[in-house]
Amino acid sequence: MADPKNTRGAPPREVHIEKKKINWLAWILLALGILAALLALSRCGRHDAVVVAPTPTATPTTATPPVAVKQVVLPGGKTIDLQPQTLNYDLQAFLASAAAAPRTFTFNKLNFDTASATIRADDQPTLSALSQILAAYPKAVVRLVGYADARGSDAANAKLGADRAAAVAKALTAT
Repeated sequence: MADPKNTRGAPPREVHIEKKKINWLAWILLALGILAALLALSRCGRHDAVVVAPTPTATPTTATPPVAVKQVVLPGGKTIDLQPQTLNYDLQAFLASAAAAPRTFTFNKLNFDTASATIRADDQPTLSALSQILAAYPKAVVRLVGYADARGSDAANAKLGADRAAAVAKALTAT
């Protein structure tokens, strides 16, 4: 049957409809962007308990200034050397004062390896001094809270933070 619009006797034209190709790269990039945004939002409000010490920039010929240490007399007459502006110094000054409680103190030098609740040997002196301070104030009530960084699930990080607090409590009561 002849096409009624084809009046010149030309052969009928074929129409080829090509299936539209999907630009997968754009969809993949969009999905990656959404995942990155969700990951960034999930990390909001989390606390990182691991403190990375700055790399010393002094050259070998440059001497670093000595750290100021103050000798503090604890109740009962025992003396202890404490560095100002540290947890131990500030806590001892608070306990010796008549300041209202409660008050929050944060360790400025107590680090854990990633995914670990084991106390490093470098941190033992800090905990030893803290143990001596707390022993000098037997009526002091202390609550330890441990944190973890944002690596891992929320449940694993909550357990790791609790394990870290328990490790500190054990170290404080061991001496």
